[in-house]
Amino acid sequence: MRIGMNVGGDVIGAPVAPIQIAADARAAQDAGFPAVWATHVARGTDTLPAMAVAGAQTRTVDLGIAVVPTYPRHPHALAQAAATVQSLCGGRFTLGIGVSHRPVIEAALGLEYASPAAHMREYLQVLGPLLTTGEVSHHGRFYNVEASFNVVGTSPVSVVVAALGPKMIEVAGAYSDGTVTWMAGARGIADIATALSKAAAAAGRPAPRIIAGIPVAVCDDAPAGREAVLSTFARYDTLANYQGQYEREGSAGIVDQVVYGSEEVVLGRLREFRDAGATELWPVPFSVGSDAAGSIARTTAFLATLTPEI
Repeated sequence: MRIGMNVGGDVIGAPVAPIQIAADARAAQDAGFPAVWATHVARGTDTLPAMAVAGAQTRTVDLGIAVVPTYPRHPHALAQAAATVQSLCGGRFTLGIGVSHRPVIEAALGLEYASPAAHMREYLQVLGPLLTTGEVSHHGRFYNVEASFNVVGTSPVSVVVAALGPKMIEVAGAYSDGTVTWMAGARGIADIATALSKAAAAAGRPAPRIIAGIPVAVCDDAPAGREAVLSTFARYDTLANYQGQYEREGSAGIVDQVVYGSEEVVLGRLREFRDAGATELWPVPFSVGSDAAGSIARTTAFLATLTPEI
């Protein structure tokens, strides 16, 4: 299980300058990480152009985005943008996509959050051919597309889907290169890996990528770690997609999912993800205690000692 370091801030949308993504990617490359992941949030930086800059400023590190919401972007528009990023970074780009959440799509953006799994299936039926051949002919329920483009210097882009529930996992296995999860524990990853591999095999696709995204903090004070989890990530307990994942895992909620503790404890927890079937780890450091910068630095330094893979 290789490690793809988080870059450009945290997943809860704390604002950072777009250029920070490139700076963090360079630092991660210099620290020996084989890959980096940037979070795409609706109220922050558009990570596609930011990742294009990161690609131009790095040489070897793989670059991933997790996840671009599908409902607001036509698959042709997203494919064209992703193909452009792929050209600029020399074939090191992975595009993560997802349906987001009903409150974001409907209440914030005014769009219909209709049939998420069916929508994703059709989205991939348009996006996939465009990212492999540059053209598509598709006529379905959600999209009617006869289109092509030619992005000079691009190559096929790996696409992974944010998939937690059984229907979305089946779609991801059949039509994409795998999944990128967020807040799924090791038990959940094991179930996802089994179902995803079955769907990929049935569709004649290669073994899928399984990227496990999880907050991580190395700390000596476990109660303080628990308090930091609750204060930082409590909103994930209120979202239906994550509630369903907790229920499937038999989890009490966010405090059971997040990884925190001493170096020994954290390493043990991370190895559980590997043993459950994760092919890649996307750790997102978060701070514990009053020295936020020092806490993040400690966690990042420890993760660097584990590269390139656990």
